[in-house]
Amino acid sequence: MNSNFFIFHGTGGHPAENWFPWLKNELEKLGSSVIVPQFPTPEGQSFRAWMDVLRPNFDKINSDTVLIGHSLGGIFTLKLLETLRTPIKLAVFVGTPIGEGWVKNYAPDEAFAGFNFEWNKIKKASKNFIIYHSDNDPYVALENGQNLAMHLGVDLTFIANAGHFNSKTGYLKFDDLLKRLQNILK
Repeated sequence: MNSNFFIFHGTGGHPAENWFPWLKNELEKLGSSVIVPQFPTPEGQSFRAWMDVLRPNFDKINSDTVLIGHSLGGIFTLKLLETLRTPIKLAVFVGTPIGEGWVKNYAPDEAFAGFNFEWNKIKKASKNFIIYHSDNDPYVALENGQNLAMHLGVDLTFIANAGHFNSKTGYLKFDDLLKRLQNILK
């Protein structure tokens, strides 16, 4: 598994939280390159600011790339996919808000210009998609995951009682995601 992986945190997040360090370690053991950038958040948070952080790594985004977005990191992934000219291998969305049902927004999230997505561009920008969502996410209603799956033409991976897939709900490891990545990237 020699793919380039990027893991994008959400609002107020950082690379050392939740399951990110564990997944990074597991993927590196398999020979992959893993980048978990620290984006400005919540102060200075915007799509442009996050792109500026990612810019030094643009040369690593190619047909062997996997993008994994958690929460607002999923919105960043969707917006990034809209800009790509070469399709990546896989995009993964975990607890991603797309503006369906209720979404607990924070003022800095508005800098990502709302929930307008170019679905046709996004679908062409990745060969595969995985979407995780739970029924008791306190920030993002389940309809977000259901409709994201519908827009991308894939099944939703539903995990009951997983909350927002963060450390508050015990997500310091994410075994199901690792297994799925291993199967897809063989």
